[in-house]
Amino acid sequence: MHVPDGFIDAPTSLATGVVAAGAVAVSLRGARRELDERTAPLAGLVAAFIFAVQMLNFPVAAGTSGHLLGGALAAILVGPYTGALCISVVLLMQGILFADGGLTALGVNITNMAIVGVVVAYAVFRLLVKVLPRTRRSITAASFVAALVSVPAAALAFTLLFWIGGTTDVPIGKVATAMVGVHLLIGIGEAAITALTVGAVVAVRPDLVYGARDLHRPLKLRVGDALVDAPAPEAARPVAARTSRRTLWISGLVTSLVLAGFVSFYASASPDGLEKVAEDKGFAESAEEHANADSPLADYGVKDIDDARLSGGLAGVIGVGATVVAGSAVFWAVRRRRADEGADTAPTSPGV
Repeated sequence: MHVPDGFIDAPTSLATGVVAAGAVAVSLRGARRELDERTAPLAGLVAAFIFAVQMLNFPVAAGTSGHLLGGALAAILVGPYTGALCISVVLLMQGILFADGGLTALGVNITNMAIVGVVVAYAVFRLLVKVLPRTRRSITAASFVAALVSVPAAALAFTLLFWIGGTTDVPIGKVATAMVGVHLLIGIGEAAITALTVGAVVAVRPDLVYGARDLHRPLKLRVGDALVDAPAPEAARPVAARTSRRTLWISGLVTSLVLAGFVSFYASASPDGLEKVAEDKGFAESAEEHANADSPLADYGVKDIDDARLSGGLAGVIGVGATVVAGSAVFWAVRRRRADEGADTAPTSPGV
C-alpha cells in the first residue's frame, strides 16, 4: 500500500498533502486527550512495533504478498488520534530513511493508511464493542473485524485517488476489483496480527489499551450529594495488571528488534498487493525513482554491507530505533503540552 511517486499526479498529491497536514494537526490536538504519563511511552513503542511488522511481508496468493498497515492496531492500543500519528511517523521514517513510499506521495500514503485506515478501523471497532459483551474476548474479536475491514477500505481510498489523479489511463473498474480482491486477502493477515497483539496486551495490561478502557463501567451510587463507585462484583472487576509498564515496554521493544533484525530476513519477496495490481494492470512503469534512492538504508539494507542477512537485519534494527526515538519524542512533547495546558488552567489559591 506504499504508493510510490508517479502513480498519482502532482495536483492530487498536493491536495492529499494538505489533507494529511490538516489531519496530523487535528491528531496532535486530539492526542493530548488520549495520552498521559502511562500511555505516552507505549505510543512510541506502538509506532516502532508497526514499523517492524511492516517489514514482514507474508504470502497471500500466487506471486503476491502483503504486510500490516497498522491503522486498527494503533487506534485500538493508543487511541484514534494517537494512532494516526503513529502511522504518520512510521510512513515518514520509511520514506526518508528507507526510500519506501514516495516523498511527493507522502500525503497520499498518510491519507490512505493513517486517516482512512484508522478512522474506518476505529469506527467499526467502537460499533462492535457497543453491541458485544464487555469482555476481553469481545475486544479481541472486535479488533479482528476492524482490522479486516480497514485494509480493503484503504485500498478503495487509493482507487478513488487513482481515478481522480492517476497518471496512467487504466479502466478504474478493473483497478478497483483487483485492489479490493487482493487486499481482502491481506486483510485476513492484518486481522490475525492485530487480534493477537491486542489480545496479548489486554491479557497483561488491559488498563493500557485505549479501546478497553470502558470494559467495565462501575455502578454509581449517590451518597449524600456525591456520586461514588459501587463495589463491583468479583466477576466484573477488571483483571489486575500482570506485568509492569517497564516490563511491557522492554518486552515490546525486544520483540520489535527481533522481528525487524532477524525474522524479516524470511519475509516473502513477492510484490505486495499494490505492486502486483500495478504490474497486472499496466501502470507499474509510471512509478518514478525515489528521491532518496541513494540513501544508505534504501530498500531496507545497509549500503556497502554485502551480506544480505546482516545488511537487512541491521537496517531493521536502525529503523526500529529511529522510529521509537522519533515517536517517543513526538508523544512526549504532546503529553507535556497537555500538562502545561492543565497547569495554566488550574485554579490558583487566593492570597491570604
